[in-house]
Amino acid sequence: MIASLRGEIRATTTSGCVVDVGGVGFAVALTPAHARALQMGVECEFLTRLIVREDAMQLFGFESEGHLGIFDALLTVSGIGPRSALAVLSELTPGQIYSAVADEDDAPFRKVSGIGPKTAKLVVVSLAGRLTHLLAGDRPEEASALGDAVPPPSAVAAQVVAALIGLGWNEKVASDAVQRSVTDAPMLDAASLLRATLSQLGTPGSPS
Repeated sequence: MIASLRGEIRATTTSGCVVDVGGVGFAVALTPAHARALQMGVECEFLTRLIVREDAMQLFGFESEGHLGIFDALLTVSGIGPRSALAVLSELTPGQIYSAVADEDDAPFRKVSGIGPKTAKLVVVSLAGRLTHLLAGDRPEEASALGDAVPPPSAVAAQVVAALIGLGWNEKVASDAVQRSVTDAPMLDAASLLRATLSQLGTPGSPS
């Protein structure tokens, strides 16, 4: 398993790049936005997922744990392969994907090339309740061991800040936005607090 790559960008296309790692060039499939952000000759690091098929092996690269977690989650949905999963991440940000699943809204997924109405609905149903743990890096088995205990507000806020960092926001922007949401509604659970905070924010890197 190749979990990550660090090396010099030797070539780019609209859908990927070639990374030189110790004299070996690795072709990595990326979202178009990720590929456009790369510069020739600059060293970059990717989180990767190696997909092995009978006729090919292909590396898919990601800029954050949040992107990789959603990619892996999408692969568990019947009818979604690696190309379709990457197409979803090309069309929608992790925050938009989370919001669509939380709102049970399959319309954003129907806009993705190659995903029909039935598969879009299946994405929403299959990922319901899963993305908060994926984005925040929680371990579901540990959460289940807590039973019905409700974590203190500070723990919920920290979980949501971690999720936002995984989505691409910097820590200060994430912390400030979460604090505003907590002030408005201090009793929200993690999933609701994440949704409320995402409603304040644009895409990662945009002004808050």
